[in-house]
Amino acid sequence: MTRIEAKNRIEKLRRQIEELRYRYHVLDDPKTTDDVSDSLTRELKTLLQKYPEFADPNAPENRVAGKPLEKFVKVKHEVPMFSIGNVFSNAELLAWEKRNKKLLPPLLNKERGLGGEVDYFCELKFDGLAVSLIYENGKFIRGVTRGDGFIGEDITQNLKTIESIPLNLDPLPTSPLAGGGEKRNEVPSYLEIRGEVIMKKSVLKKLNERNEKEGKPLFANSRNVAAGSLRQLDPKLAKERRLDFFAYEITQIKGRDWQQYLEKHSRKHELLNKLGLVVDQHSKKFSSLKNIPNFINEIAKLRDSLAFGIDGVVINIDDTKIFESLGVAGKDPRGIIAFKYPAERATTIVKDIKINVGRTGVLTPLAIFEPTLVAGSRVSKATLHNMDQIERLDLRIGDTVVIEKAGDVIPKVVEVLTRMRTGKEKKIKIPEYCPACGGKVEKKITTPDPSSTRRGGNELPSPPFGGGVPKGRGGSSVAFYCINPKCPAKNEKYLEHFVSVFEIYELGPKILRRFKDEGLITDAADIFTLTKEDIVPLERFGEKSAENIINEIENKKKITLSKFLWALGILHVGEETARDLALHFGTLEKLIVSARQPARPHEGAGGDLAEIDSIENIGPAVSKSVIDYFQDKNNLNFIKKLEKNGVIVESYKLKTKSHKLSGLTFVLTGTLSQMSREIAKERIISLGGKVAGSVSKNTSYVVAGVESGSKLKNAEKLGVKVLSEKEFVNMLD
Repeated sequence: MTRIEAKNRIEKLRRQIEELRYRYHVLDDPKTTDDVSDSLTRELKTLLQKYPEFADPNAPENRVAGKPLEKFVKVKHEVPMFSIGNVFSNAELLAWEKRNKKLLPPLLNKERGLGGEVDYFCELKFDGLAVSLIYENGKFIRGVTRGDGFIGEDITQNLKTIESIPLNLDPLPTSPLAGGGEKRNEVPSYLEIRGEVIMKKSVLKKLNERNEKEGKPLFANSRNVAAGSLRQLDPKLAKERRLDFFAYEITQIKGRDWQQYLEKHSRKHELLNKLGLVVDQHSKKFSSLKNIPNFINEIAKLRDSLAFGIDGVVINIDDTKIFESLGVAGKDPRGIIAFKYPAERATTIVKDIKINVGRTGVLTPLAIFEPTLVAGSRVSKATLHNMDQIERLDLRIGDTVVIEKAGDVIPKVVEVLTRMRTGKEKKIKIPEYCPACGGKVEKKITTPDPSSTRRGGNELPSPPFGGGVPKGRGGSSVAFYCINPKCPAKNEKYLEHFVSVFEIYELGPKILRRFKDEGLITDAADIFTLTKEDIVPLERFGEKSAENIINEIENKKKITLSKFLWALGILHVGEETARDLALHFGTLEKLIVSARQPARPHEGAGGDLAEIDSIENIGPAVSKSVIDYFQDKNNLNFIKKLEKNGVIVESYKLKTKSHKLSGLTFVLTGTLSQMSREIAKERIISLGGKVAGSVSKNTSYVVAGVESGSKLKNAEKLGVKVLSEKEFVNMLD
């Protein structure tokens, strides 16, 4: 990427991030998630590290997202509501701590022990709407949204409908007054807390069930429902949504005896709980960063079973003075960081669109990406289901796209970020001819039988991911098919034969069929491009089975010439004939050169028919079949594709032990009792001799076994010397 290209990309990323954050934080757009913005922001930060001259303190990546809505009263935050920076790996978490240690003043570093270890307080990162609550003399008087971090919206009436927000704080016993007196139950005279409004998963499920019955749109996630419920003018709607609140921070507190709780973040949680507010019960204090990754992993295992949605773990420096001394970088306080779990959505760039042909002839486009991390795995390709999806998305090669992969679900493209286009993107045309055989492609509209679960014949394969199936009129599906009945991509038996010869035992017929139906492979060569990430999301495939398949494929990329020729499935070329061809030519290149010799006058399509025909046990029909195969450009392209994908064809090298039989040509006929004819051939060649398939005046010896045929008679006619098996063995020895 050039400097100018980097500058243009940075500008486009900033505009796109600004738009997405507006949609997410202001419009509560259910189609927008933090994952997409995070992914673009990571790319932006990577570019800015390479090109720091384009850094801008006023750019969107340095501002708190969101903007107060016009319909609410605006309230200025006395203490800004900053956002939290993100890390996505243990390495990034360690780098965060390392940066903090360098920034602290030496004296404070020494006093607080940050030169060694520092205490941290970890809590769940809820996926909700951040708000600020104000209490005066224990009474809830105001609730404000984050807004742009400096000015928010007054949503007090809506917040009062949330039962987990106490309207009156629980008084606590305080210490006696100076000079005597008794303890009294008191509350802070002024208290500002921060927390998250969220919705339980069970509540979201019931809302969607009701919406489905009433024919209303379904909610995409609980965060957007919670935000949308609070940012409308009717408190009744907020009450119906049954929202909840978790407190996690105290920003201001006034009154005697309360400041002690502000020294540590963990003590703030303690006080919040005593005052009657709900706090995270999974929170935990650590004396060192090194134990936190285990806690993050433990929470990840509990994540699905939690009543609320979370997207990570927040790590705070527990000591408030250390926290405050670190200050703020852009929009993020340095003393706090969020470790976010693998995003279910991410952005990447489409490098290419490959068209695969399934076993029914259906054309399935496969998007090839710049590899990106999504839902815990590195994704480099995704099935687009069919050509109509490309048109619906207006997808082009070079586009920046949003891909989605929820857990063990096959990755899919869900959105094209058209504002990221540079003008160099290429449109994808629906092919008129099959990329596998050159046959005609036709568009078909199929209305599937809803009672049928069979996948075979000429019916449309099941979609490779849930939802998003292109529909025609009456619920029909649209797809493009190769109509050539002899298209090699439809030949399931050949694919099975190929992997059998290559001894890729992990790939049985059912697995091969699945890969074809998912659009992962068109032909046998595509097998060698598969990755573990392609296989893991498929139903009934796990990490271990995917690893076994990929390891098996990798281990079988090297193959002998004889087996390779056998695997190609050339008509009339079985295991023994493939061995004879390998023995004669030694290398694949020599065989191809011979088969593609220019045609002589009046001799048809070309190829050295005489040379191939002269090989022992190979007749005119086999010779013609071999020549026809290698004359076909599609077959040559298939071989090149195999080699490009890492297949190595080993030359057939038979070491010459001596030149004892040099200059002698042998013809074998009948059955030998002491060795197979293949072994006999190898013995002759290893001693410098040659083996021919037919008797001529140039034949030195005919070796006659049991039930010798016409070759023996021809030898007698031409006066060629005939050897018995015993004489032949004596000659070899």
